[in-house]
Amino acid sequence: MTLSELIGKTERRLRAARLHYGHGTDNPRDEAAFLVLRGLGLPFDADLRQSADPSRVEPLVQKRIRSRTPAAYLLNEAWLSGLAFYVDRRVIIPRSHIAELLPGALEPWLARPPARILDLCTGSGCLAILAARAFPLALVDASDLSAAALAVAKRNVLHYKLQDRVKPVKSDLFGSLGEKRYDLILTNPPYVTSSAMRRLPAEYRHEPGLALAAGKEGLDVVARILAGASRHLSRGGVLVCELGDGRRAVERAYPGLPFVWRKDQVFIAGRDALASAARTGASPRTRSTPAGASR
Repeated sequence: MTLSELIGKTERRLRAARLHYGHGTDNPRDEAAFLVLRGLGLPFDADLRQSADPSRVEPLVQKRIRSRTPAAYLLNEAWLSGLAFYVDRRVIIPRSHIAELLPGALEPWLARPPARILDLCTGSGCLAILAARAFPLALVDASDLSAAALAVAKRNVLHYKLQDRVKPVKSDLFGSLGEKRYDLILTNPPYVTSSAMRRLPAEYRHEPGLALAAGKEGLDVVARILAGASRHLSRGGVLVCELGDGRRAVERAYPGLPFVWRKDQVFIAGRDALASAARTGASPRTRSTPAGASR
């Protein structure tokens, strides 16, 4: 059997199983190629005419179908912006739109290349690593409430030999950062509403709930970030925050604040706007909860 034939056969099995996608792929064809090629230790541009041993990937395919485990967990590998990251169930699988903004798309909001960067809710450390590579002179703090997630982040930082510039920090948002200030804060925090959590497909239930759940409106963590970010931004500093489909909830809770939205999922706000948000406060429907590990 050739690689092409094995991928095609796997695709048909995945399609028949009616799986859910969204952890690096969005269709059964790409998922099959990911499972087969990386399960065999091959690059994505491998010659598909070469022969393949189906028995080597069969356990992966069976587990993907039977347990609905995302392929990234089965392979302990996720890709973002062309880089591979180690992942396991201690962190959610990287899939942040913020990666698309580094570095060029942020230039209109940054007066100069950032010297200090904070990645809040770092999870696997993917955004911290991408930021360090995008801004090669910057020092990056990668913070997370979860010690387990930070162990994964540290592993990825060491893999990319960035341990001199990227520092994993255990912190519930800004709680352990003291008076530190940053030119750029990135965050892809928990933002899934309570009702959406109850409807999550089986694949997403393999991910740590702490990294997803954010209360009734999905703003429990974001409200705390908005309340504290201005105190940790330098003059001219900006916050870049991903919220999934939470734009309407944020705009209801903070009417009139000048957030700049990218693709309706990521907003960018400067220190002055965030100081106004902190003074305004959020809707009383939001409440304070610990922030979990993120993407």
